[in-house]
Amino acid sequence: MQLTVLSRISESPKRRLPPWLKRPLPSGDFGRTVDIVAASGVATVCQEARCPNLSECWSKRHATFMILGDKCTRRCHYCAVETARPDPPAADEPDRLAGAVAKLSLRHVVITAVARDDLKDEGASHFAQCVRAIHERCGATTVEVLPADFHARQECIKVLCDAGPELYNHNIEMVERLTPKLRPQGKYRRSLEVLRIAKEIAPHILTKSGLMVGLGETVEELYAAFRDLREVGCDVLTIGQYLRPTLDRHAQVVRYYRPEEFDELGAFARSLGFVSVASGPFVRSSYNAAEVFEESKRQGCVPDAPSFGRQP
Repeated sequence: MQLTVLSRISESPKRRLPPWLKRPLPSGDFGRTVDIVAASGVATVCQEARCPNLSECWSKRHATFMILGDKCTRRCHYCAVETARPDPPAADEPDRLAGAVAKLSLRHVVITAVARDDLKDEGASHFAQCVRAIHERCGATTVEVLPADFHARQECIKVLCDAGPELYNHNIEMVERLTPKLRPQGKYRRSLEVLRIAKEIAPHILTKSGLMVGLGETVEELYAAFRDLREVGCDVLTIGQYLRPTLDRHAQVVRYYRPEEFDELGAFARSLGFVSVASGPFVRSSYNAAEVFEESKRQGCVPDAPSFGRQP
């Protein structure tokens, strides 16, 4: 399958944002979401990573929570989250998180976390406590986890899988060639191994990954990454445009992909057998995550799983 549009377009990294990358002003329940998130005291990746979808998602009372603090032990050259010595995990964070999820009436919640290489289990047990707290308090809410790589330690991945999330998400972020430069403390093959281990431990849990485009990759490299993900059993794929968080501290945008290019990338990915693919300029791992999960269920690809002590 050839991607004709991609081969014809090149963009200057200094070019202003194209018109399809403009976002609406806040509306709807934006203010209520702000209040609930602030009261919970739990960080959100929406704010910390300067997500361009914040106004849209928060207007619909959707938020992606970031546990284990707002300081990361790793420095990736595309990410706006602060790199610094993290604080100890807050023992009451699982309860505060579950309370915020209940107040927002979320049917599906994404929980991500900073990398915690400073902790013995890299935060896996705390992550698992957060999943269980939501299941216990919000019995109808499905949970999607988006952890760091845990250095592909099987015991850490198992702790989180045993908590019973409905979806295990871990992003490879970019093509293999660009990973050493832009994600120096991460490893492309290690991230693939994380997804393989999660699927091996808990076959009933959907696995998901995502890539950013516009960092200088080629079409062939993207296709190779999609194939690598399918080879480790990855079920769901997201593809979105990289946007530079700051002009002086983060990797430049090499070019902006047009909406029709994302359509072609998505079509190729679906041809490889992904259960669900979200591909578009504003797609992020957690963007419209509930709809992506619902699509997977409609495809009949969410098998029955143990109850994990949920309330009915």
